[in-house]
Amino acid sequence: MKTLQGTHCYLRALEPEDIDHVYRVENDEGLWSVGETLVPFSKYVLKEYLANSHRDIFDVRQLRLVICDSTSHGFVGLIDVFDFDPHNLRAGIGIVIAGEEHKRKGYATESISLLKNYCNTHLNLHQLYANIEEDNKASISLFEKAGFELIGIKKQWRRKRSLTTGKESYINELLYQHIF
Repeated sequence: MKTLQGTHCYLRALEPEDIDHVYRVENDEGLWSVGETLVPFSKYVLKEYLANSHRDIFDVRQLRLVICDSTSHGFVGLIDVFDFDPHNLRAGIGIVIAGEEHKRKGYATESISLLKNYCNTHLNLHQLYANIEEDNKASISLFEKAGFELIGIKKQWRRKRSLTTGKESYINELLYQHIF
């Protein structure tokens, strides 16, 4: 497990006991635009997802890992590999740090570093990419700090509805890439 073990946090596989954390993250409307979610997830659907989370990345083309604090072993967030392409040796990466108490403490930076190492060492990937809404300054800073480079802008790529006003607008999505 050394590849997935850092100083402040570690990454581990999903467990059935993670249901409440996953439920809270997946049903956070503030995150729906990032994952293109339109409806809430039931606990039943998420239990089924967790029951199948052991399936191989080569089969399901994705991997979700839990970010845990190294000292307390408590849940900090989730980090995903998605759109895994074993032919072209690339995949997307996404991360969510759950709860304000865990943000700006280095968990995200270390988790991305651990996942990059895992993807390079164990999955033999050539590159990773991240799609980031242009107004998400924290994620832009995080991925740039992690060695990702801005390679493109998808104009008016995401339709976004304000949770406070209900007003819709289109925003650009930035494409960041890291080549090993």
